[in-house]
Amino acid sequence: MLPSYILSLREGLEAALVIGIVLGALRQMHRRNLISAIWAGAGSATLLSLLTAILLTRLGLELKDPAEAIFEGITMLLAAGILTWMIFWMNQRARTMKTELESGVHLASQTGTWSLFGLAFVAVLREGVELALFLTAATFSSSAPQTVLGAFLGLGTAILLGWSFFATTVRLDLRRFFQVTGFLLLLFAAGLVARGVGELVEVGWIPALIQHVWDLGNVVSTESGLGQTLGALFGYSASPSLMQVLAYAAYFVTVLLGLQAASRKRPPEPVALSSSGGDPA
Repeated sequence: MLPSYILSLREGLEAALVIGIVLGALRQMHRRNLISAIWAGAGSATLLSLLTAILLTRLGLELKDPAEAIFEGITMLLAAGILTWMIFWMNQRARTMKTELESGVHLASQTGTWSLFGLAFVAVLREGVELALFLTAATFSSSAPQTVLGAFLGLGTAILLGWSFFATTVRLDLRRFFQVTGFLLLLFAAGLVARGVGELVEVGWIPALIQHVWDLGNVVSTESGLGQTLGALFGYSASPSLMQVLAYAAYFVTVLLGLQAASRKRPPEPVALSSSGGDPA
């Protein structure tokens, strides 16, 4: 449940911030008549994202080995790749997201409601489809009810934070929030890589090198509650192959060094998103 909660919180908050910024810009422009187009676009994207999640999950559950293992392996690796892109993107763009979105709203408001509908639709659909893929991958390492519960709790928390951010004087340190969740998602993505590689090793697509590097089954069994939690969060395996260990380590070190290098290239002074009194400034 925790992986789906973190994923849903992160993606949901991004979507909530986008919608909040767009609505705030329209209020500042005194174009409240266009707000319905934003909600229509966001609602349509949400329904399409939900349909995508259902189709991906049903497809994965209906397949049988070896097709099931191949599907799970590829889905996990694809989800890890998109997660990596998302971590780097937010690391670079969180500070300028508000300004860029407000500029887009000003431009779209001049061309009619369909442009604003499309702006909200694309913004929410991007987050929704990504989340659908992530939750599908999370379902492979956790039960479907737990994944769904975590997703609903995460989205609910994201909506509450988004509303608080723009409707009250609460100031959320987005930079710190995305740093913390980004590190957790980095661990989760590394686990997805290891589990995806493990599935492909199982069907013979990738060599194991050494079938079992160690066996911690007597310490923390994969079937135990702790083992399942660690497996869902960090890709824990009681007896991983050498290829899984190398994949996890290589991914984690490479992405961490990449984030550090990207951070050094950024200007030192952060520009934080803030709001006071009601509408976004």
